[in-house]
Amino acid sequence: MATIYYTGCTLDGFIATDDHSLDWLTSRDIDMDGPMAYPGFRERLGACVMGATTWQWILDHDDDPWGPLPTWVMTHRTFPAGPASVRFAHDDVRRVHAAMTEAADGRDLWVVGGGDLAGQLHDAGLLDEVWLQYAPVTVGSGAPVLPRHVELRLEEVARNRDFMCGRYTVVR
Repeated sequence: MATIYYTGCTLDGFIATDDHSLDWLTSRDIDMDGPMAYPGFRERLGACVMGATTWQWILDHDDDPWGPLPTWVMTHRTFPAGPASVRFAHDDVRRVHAAMTEAADGRDLWVVGGGDLAGQLHDAGLLDEVWLQYAPVTVGSGAPVLPRHVELRLEEVARNRDFMCGRYTVVR
């Protein structure tokens, strides 16, 4: 079991624009059966965690906001009740990670976003891998992929149509 931050980012290192747009990402060509694509990654997962901004983006852009994957949304905001699989938390990431690990039953944990949440898990010694799909675009500013110092070791590189994909392990 690994805790994996899996996300798309721009060449200049942002996961969303200043106004939380992902238009730069969703307009790109990717082979969903290709290397490091989401469907194959999704098969390994037992639970996930995301920040409030990511959850709000899902609510705003997806008619069926989430499936059965046990999910924790780290937030101090108040949201309407979500699907039964979604839990809202503001606990320390260590407690949430322990609950996710139990729910995942030996499967991997996905850190959906954002970068600060992945950084908090890193700071707690709980982040194992970072998978980045680099889109061929720059946006100049926005939400950084990782807003702190994190040492990584490149393990795998692939091309999936428009995307340059990298899998890294966290150096402890």
